[in-house]
Amino acid sequence: MAFILDTVRDLGRLREIAGVLARHGFGELLQRTGLGSFAPGKRSDQPQPKLAVRIRLVLEELGPSFIKLGQLMSTRPDLLPADVILELKRLQDNVPPLPFKDMKAAIEAELGAPIHTVFAAFEEEPLASASIGQVYRARLKCEEGEEAVVVKAQRPNIARTIDRDIDLLYTFARALERSIPEARPYMPVRLVGEFDRAIRAELDFAQEADNADRFAQNFSQLPTVRFPKVYREVSSQKVITLEYFEGKDVFVAVAQGASAERIAKNAVQVVVKMIFEHGFFHADPHPGNILILGTPEEPVLGLVDLGLVGRLSPRLRDRLIDLLIAASSRDSRMVADAMYAIGRPTKKIDRGAFEADVARLSDKYLGRKLEDVPFADLIRDLSSAALTYGIETPAELLMVGKAMMTVEGIARQIYPELDIVAEIKPYFADIVGYRYSPERLTSDLLHVAARFANAASEFPARADDILEDLRQGRMSAVVRQPTMARATERLGRRIFHGLFASSLVLGGSALSAASLPREGLAVLGLGVTWALASSLWLRLGQQNLDN
Repeated sequence: MAFILDTVRDLGRLREIAGVLARHGFGELLQRTGLGSFAPGKRSDQPQPKLAVRIRLVLEELGPSFIKLGQLMSTRPDLLPADVILELKRLQDNVPPLPFKDMKAAIEAELGAPIHTVFAAFEEEPLASASIGQVYRARLKCEEGEEAVVVKAQRPNIARTIDRDIDLLYTFARALERSIPEARPYMPVRLVGEFDRAIRAELDFAQEADNADRFAQNFSQLPTVRFPKVYREVSSQKVITLEYFEGKDVFVAVAQGASAERIAKNAVQVVVKMIFEHGFFHADPHPGNILILGTPEEPVLGLVDLGLVGRLSPRLRDRLIDLLIAASSRDSRMVADAMYAIGRPTKKIDRGAFEADVARLSDKYLGRKLEDVPFADLIRDLSSAALTYGIETPAELLMVGKAMMTVEGIARQIYPELDIVAEIKPYFADIVGYRYSPERLTSDLLHVAARFANAASEFPARADDILEDLRQGRMSAVVRQPTMARATERLGRRIFHGLFASSLVLGGSALSAASLPREGLAVLGLGVTWALASSLWLRLGQQNLDN
């Protein structure tokens, strides 16, 4: 029964989505994907705004899940045109707050206790309200007294709503790829998959707590940045209680006298260490997630909202460093090699054409002073070029580009004199030095040796398995020859035409011998003509195949 009710609700939501799409001028899209029946008579005849604006309006009208999807899509300039990206960046995840009584019931259910027994004070007016949850100020009862905290709680049933919308998004994405060939380069199913992983990470507050602890540990020796402490005893998968930062907005702090130079340099330092040293970084460091603590002379960055993070494997980190070294050296061929190593080819790559395109981008970006090179923009455009040639770049690379672009934009806005290259050069010198240090090379060599040792130890058992399969007759060899089917078909046609022409010639000869010269000559002539025509036709067909 529950399954039937869920199905009915899904169909109702699908009709709602189809109706919104039709109302904003996407009726043809619905028809081509086979979903037109869900929005009969909903097509709008009113003049429609530009495509990018209509996409944003659709996402806004469909609610929180789709707004989150649009925000994720705004980080994929390698897939979407610039005007669409610009419109998607306008999407705001601000929704009216739920009544406190509803949220109070959800919080108490998660904590397993009434709010007043856990907190000495709890403000009913939320600090912030978003699609996933709401944030409240409170004072936590502790053995030492009271602590100022913030409590972030998920909206009731939001996970179920998002699950339903994600299932429908997968359905729609698969229909797009199946029915509309021109949509396939944008990889709708892959994009929905990225959104699925990102939104589920944000829904898991226990994972956000782990992220906060890991960031705090990574930067325990750097006093210029702080991350909120997590109170695990009053946190769960749907409620998280964090230290309250009494900080200021970046731009407000600078306007009130905080050192813009120190804030800008600290921000660059932190993001470079996150990405290139730790391989674990804040994926959404926009101004709303950065608070300024400390004194005006010695400002400290307070980073919050740690649910969305990026991770770089050691291999991807090394390849990314290769890319930036190549860019710094203004070597377009090294840049192309680094992008090829970072990505995953999905088809045979025209390396010459790809390198030429990378050289063009290198001329555009690397022909200026090094400190003026926008490395985030370079990564974005290189990823777009790679995708054009069938090289899929990891989503993490785009997350790196977005994080770098966001922090660089904030830093330059408050301190235009900032020299990014001068700030990151010491860190890169240390990172590259460590990469080629005896300790690192020895570690890599030991890792390779261990893999060879494992393979060698497993070889006898695997060889025994192969020999046993051979003995039992369970092993077979399959030879694939892509041109065999075409060659066989061509041979069959030649045999058919040869036999038919020979039959006509023999039949004509027999008629002539039987005192029917006129009929025999006609059949004989038809046989010769058929032989000549078929020979010419087969020769032209072979030339076309060769071409």
